[in-house]
Amino acid sequence: MSQSDAPPKPIRVLVCDDQALVRTGYVTIFSAQPDMEVVGEAENGHEAVQAARRLRPDVVVMDIRMPLLDGIQATSQLAGPDAEDPPRVLVVTTFNVDAYVYDALRAGASGFLLKDAPPVELVNGIRTVARGEALLAPAVTRHLIGHFAEHIRPTNPEGEKVVKALTPRELEVFRQVAEGLSNAEIAEALFIAPETVKTYVSRILAKLGLRDRVQAVVLAHRAGLVSGTA
Repeated sequence: MSQSDAPPKPIRVLVCDDQALVRTGYVTIFSAQPDMEVVGEAENGHEAVQAARRLRPDVVVMDIRMPLLDGIQATSQLAGPDAEDPPRVLVVTTFNVDAYVYDALRAGASGFLLKDAPPVELVNGIRTVARGEALLAPAVTRHLIGHFAEHIRPTNPEGEKVVKALTPRELEVFRQVAEGLSNAEIAEALFIAPETVKTYVSRILAKLGLRDRVQAVVLAHRAGLVSGTA
């Protein structure tokens, strides 16, 4: 078997939650997937940080409310701006702790899911994050924006920086991404192919030094380039 024919390496997952029953459920679901390997568990944020640094997982499934060190602080240490070779962090939460979700995304999380999401959605979410894409379903993105846009104070220098870096068409796509539209929805709105949108999004992220769509949403609001913040 040639190297190109070798099966892809499994996604290494670290499960972090203070509830043993939840961790067991996650481990059972993830371990049953042929493309995933659970490399460890943690019951608090402090353990999560130590385990992630020791085990080098591809994706950390992170609860927010945990003892000793909460999920937001743990995410910041693992995936914040000063983190070296950060793992992807997928935050799991419930709508009644939305206030923490925005902070988690700012801390470096690649996205989030609801804690009661169906197993298939959670599994696909891990795959999405592992590919380097942000896990923000358009409807959830719009929900987040609607709740927290008022907390992001736009600054003119940020907006000027973005406008100068992007072409008019890229700026148009950037605004659509920040409004929570999927690639398919952007393609329909701008009368272009979804593959073209994907290319634009990749180019925009590279130009602005952003890791994923989550960071694009935050930057767009901070720059005052979307509805409600301009």
